[in-house]
Amino acid sequence: MTDQSHPYQHQLQLIDKKIAISQELLQDPEMRELAQEEIGKLKTEREELLQISQNYQKALQEQESAAKDPTRISSAILELRGGAGGDEAKIWAEDLLRMYLRYAENKGLKAEFIDDLSLKIKGKTTINLIEVDDDQKESIIETQLYAFQLLKHEAGVHRVQRVPTTETQGRIHTSTASVAVLPEIKNHEIEVRDEDLEWEFMRSGGAGGQSVNKTSSAVRLTHKPSGIVVRVSRERKQLQNREIALELLRAQLWEKQEEARAAKLDSARSAIGRNMRSEKIRTYNYPQNRVTDHRINQSWHQLESIMEGDLDPVIVAVKSELKKEEV
Repeated sequence: MTDQSHPYQHQLQLIDKKIAISQELLQDPEMRELAQEEIGKLKTEREELLQISQNYQKALQEQESAAKDPTRISSAILELRGGAGGDEAKIWAEDLLRMYLRYAENKGLKAEFIDDLSLKIKGKTTINLIEVDDDQKESIIETQLYAFQLLKHEAGVHRVQRVPTTETQGRIHTSTASVAVLPEIKNHEIEVRDEDLEWEFMRSGGAGGQSVNKTSSAVRLTHKPSGIVVRVSRERKQLQNREIALELLRAQLWEKQEEARAAKLDSARSAIGRNMRSEKIRTYNYPQNRVTDHRINQSWHQLESIMEGDLDPVIVAVKSELKKEEV
């Protein structure tokens, strides 16, 4: 450790000096046993302090990364929408939502509903990414990622090919659902002016109990400069839904900024996994028990386990292959 400003540097140096002194006492037969015991205690103390020091350095690095790119330590907001395929498309979107819920649970992440087909996933987890060096040798790198960085490449159109439960003739149908993956953006990172907002309040529809359906707790927020409209009805209290609506608005405003930045740089590839909502990224073929990611042209014949939340093989392959495309 060379950083003299490090708050644990001085304590580590003191322990090293004490260990050196105790090692000199090993030459004295009368003091050897006592010195050995003292060295053992000092080495244990040093290991504990070193671990604290390393955790401190990681925290500093995360703060520095967050200052440069707030999405590096951000939660993920997942919005799913049924596409082509009618009722089956909505069922498919619900199946995907369940898959992501299971995956979050498997990875020790916290998931909470924003709305029926919207989800926030919080926390960080470990994933083993594959890296290739200049000699084309592969190595597995254990990497800690926050939820948005983990899931951002899930954004896009997910296509399913299967026989719906409502199909009486046994025909295979093709349906789609889009997945948007947005970061949780803090207040100070995206400016939202009150005069640019138009609020509407209404009663929530559907299930939820009388306190939901009989009060004007649902909110519809329009951001007049961008035309973005957000509707939230999950919570029973209007104030909570207002906060969620502002959170979703900031995330979508961030997405528009990233789209504009990518277009300005003339680099559509740099936007992969963040805002390419219309890009078909993956097909889930039930009759053939196959999941195919079209961006990397790779398939997995373990559809059932993937739908149960065993997404690591897919996410590792996609992230490892697209690593060079990340900005």
